[in-house]
Amino acid sequence: MKTIVSIFFVLLVVVPGLRAQPGRSVKLKIEENEHWWGGAVVDGSLMPFGRAEYYYNQYADTRGNQAQPLLISSTGRYVWSEKPLVIRFTHDSLTVYSDFAPVEQGRAGSTLREAYLYVSRHFFPADGRLPDSLLFASPQYNTWIELQYNQNQEDILAYARAILDNGFPSGVLMIDDNWQTDYGVWDFSPLRFSDPKAMIDSLHALGFKVMLWVCPFVSPDSEVYRELAVRGLLVFEDSARTRPAIVRWWNGASALLDLSNPAGAEWYAGQLDRLQRQYGVDGFKLDAGDAGFYSGVYAHRDILPNEHTGLHAAVGLQYPLNEYRASWKMAGRPLAQRLRDKEHTWEHLRALIPDILAQGLMGYAFTCPDMIGGGEVESFTDSTVLDQELIVRSAQCHALMPMMQFSVAPWRVLDSVHLAITRSMALLHNQMGSEILALAWKAARTGEPVVRPLEYVFPHMGYHGISDQFMLGDSILVAPVVEKGTRSRTVVLPLGLWQGDDGSRVKGPARITIEVPLKRLPRFKKIR
Repeated sequence: MKTIVSIFFVLLVVVPGLRAQPGRSVKLKIEENEHWWGGAVVDGSLMPFGRAEYYYNQYADTRGNQAQPLLISSTGRYVWSEKPLVIRFTHDSLTVYSDFAPVEQGRAGSTLREAYLYVSRHFFPADGRLPDSLLFASPQYNTWIELQYNQNQEDILAYARAILDNGFPSGVLMIDDNWQTDYGVWDFSPLRFSDPKAMIDSLHALGFKVMLWVCPFVSPDSEVYRELAVRGLLVFEDSARTRPAIVRWWNGASALLDLSNPAGAEWYAGQLDRLQRQYGVDGFKLDAGDAGFYSGVYAHRDILPNEHTGLHAAVGLQYPLNEYRASWKMAGRPLAQRLRDKEHTWEHLRALIPDILAQGLMGYAFTCPDMIGGGEVESFTDSTVLDQELIVRSAQCHALMPMMQFSVAPWRVLDSVHLAITRSMALLHNQMGSEILALAWKAARTGEPVVRPLEYVFPHMGYHGISDQFMLGDSILVAPVVEKGTRSRTVVLPLGLWQGDDGSRVKGPARITIEVPLKRLPRFKKIR
């Protein structure tokens, strides 16, 4: 028996893609120097998992961002299920089970990259399509922080003109919540928009593509609500489906579209299509859709709350210009996936890199960090707490990620020195747009992340814990500053010959200390 077990172990190690039989529960002993990623994107700062205690039940919980029933390790192992997982790490073991579907586990080589490529090909293959290329090639601008719930024609046009007047490149402009008459009543409010078609025509003439914020909620005192309730296109609170459920969310209490009903999905897409035809809207920021909103309700189909999140994300496949914050099992699809809202704090800035690395390792290649300087509106209610250095370092962190997104107007909150640096980062992203876009197209074909951990590109070199550097593709190493007041930092350079942004050349592997004045975004190109 010992001989049989040892032979099986050897095969498990050396045969790529060897899959164990699935079960409802899997318990694995963590190997020496093994490190794990996966589960929930917002836990990126806790990754890699291994020896510390960690628990996550995915049922009805994507933690306000993207999630995936997947774990992959630095030694080539993987765990996958088609349904939500319960994940528990202890000091020496990983236990995973599902109440709803088999759990598969296996080994695909001996590295993180081999594990990722295997699961990508077998469980969420890239479909060859890309979100709108402008999302990658130029900065994005969102009206949320500047206008909040006072979205209006005059101020939106003023914001767009100010972008150009201050030397920032045009790109995608997102008009956020409260442009509409009501939730579910998807038309421009006549109180705040005198001629929305003319406004969008003007934005197009300025060089912008225009997105509108939408969500699957419906105000229960609207005529649309009564129509949808009669047609059975809302989720219900009772099994007899006689009373539409009223769901509490961050803006109050609303009914909720049932996208498991094909007629509900058709109605929603019909509203978006009409906005495109009538006004020339280019795309949509599809907010909400979180699994927790669908817990305890009755729908047209008896599906899990997480699957409702997936159905909401699938709506965006019809619109190349899209953005999502909440997602479930939509890896490999042409959807722009944004990190959940961050606060205007250094702690949240430090989370950008590990979170975006986690996105990529879960198959969400088309990633966008949250708004520069933070997207939590409460952080901007008191202008005395705004940190100009934080906004500059945040823009630097964004600049060489797949996408970058502004919301708070840099020209309003920054002095001339900080504004000039922030502008230079927007221009850098614009200049690098073709290279970033090329990596995005490669991701559309291969499924590989655009932004990668050092462990992914340079395995088994002790780089698994580096969370303040990232690789853009395989050859550009980026080391932003994420600590306040920092004017020097350590950079780890793997094997190879590297050329820095300052023209210096360094032979790796090396650990170097460099000067990082406020204007510098450290980056190194592998030239050999």
